Amino acid sequence: MKRLIVPFFIRNRGCAHRCVFCNERMIAGKAGTVSEEGMRETVKLYSTGGSRKYIGTEIAFYGGSFTGMTAEEQLELLHMAGRLIREGVVHSIRLSTRPDDIDERWMETLRKMGVTAIEIGAQSMNDEVLRQSGRGHTADHVREAIAILKKKGFETGVHLMAGLPGDRMETFEASVSDVIVCKPDTVRIHPVLVFRDTELADRYEQGDYRPLTLEEAVRWCKVAVIRFTRANIPVIRLGLYATGEMEEKGNILAGPYHPAFRNLVDAALFRDMTLELLAEAGEIGSGPVFHVAPADLSSFNGVGRGNRVFLEAHFGSGSVKVKTDSSLRRGTLELRDGLNRYETSMAEVGIV
Repeated sequence: MKRLIVPFFIRNRGCAHRCVFCNERMIAGKAGTVSEEGMRETVKLYSTGGSRKYIGTEIAFYGGSFTGMTAEEQLELLHMAGRLIREGVVHSIRLSTRPDDIDERWMETLRKMGVTAIEIGAQSMNDEVLRQSGRGHTADHVREAIAILKKKGFETGVHLMAGLPGDRMETFEASVSDVIVCKPDTVRIHPVLVFRDTELADRYEQGDYRPLTLEEAVRWCKVAVIRFTRANIPVIRLGLYATGEMEEKGNILAGPYHPAFRNLVDAALFRDMTLELLAEAGEIGSGPVFHVAPADLSSFNGVGRGNRVFLEAHFGSGSVKVKTDSSLRRGTLELRDGLNRYETSMAEVGIV
């Protein structure tokens, strides 16, 4: 089971740089000042919504650079969360920050205040891409930050972006490889969107920046998921959380936005897995059946049943059958044809 993460957005606070792609109001939504009363109400709202079971509740401070704020600002927020921890309402705290805002001595204070997980906004591991994006740090800052956090025993996450200025499929894959070498505990990835009121918007309108198409973004992220899965590093988020501001007309000028981006990537992976098993099986008999974990059924079918439509267009109407099997691990696909059984997974599928 997963932890229930309750997010609080602190917007640009602690950020000494304005990245070319950044419009925190769009990403964070209507985030206001965090108060202890508001924190309690939000945690209660998240905890009572839905039927899914979690192993614990975690407060997360996203947006901005948490450790770039003054010590007083950090401690004010941590004390609020800390009181909820002492009451048993919340179990831990996670935060996101810049790689060049990691001070080894301050990490001891964060640990004592209940912080157990820190996510680093790397965005890329290519120094030229970082420079063109106005990040203000280098790939070495990322490596050093991850090393410190792992040394101090924090659960360590890394954020990557696909399609930054100067980025290509090759440089993005190289960034994935570099992150794998650093061995973080988790990764988040989202493709670059062109928000209004940003430097990137100006570049786009002047013809100096071309965002990824949705198809390209899915392909880039699909490859990243395969690589990270093989390295046993979970990709815990694909795409940005959809906020009301993001979905208002005119706020996203361009880019591969989709409210269910993760579903698109997972569906593309299952389509590849399906085709691989069919190719491996060769001439199949009458009644081959695919088997998936219950939670993967929608990924097998595809967004809007796109995978089923694609497969039946190639193999005939009604030719694709699928059953759920709770004994299968998520991300695994089996094809059973009589006594023959063929299996693959996201870690084994070929990179297309």
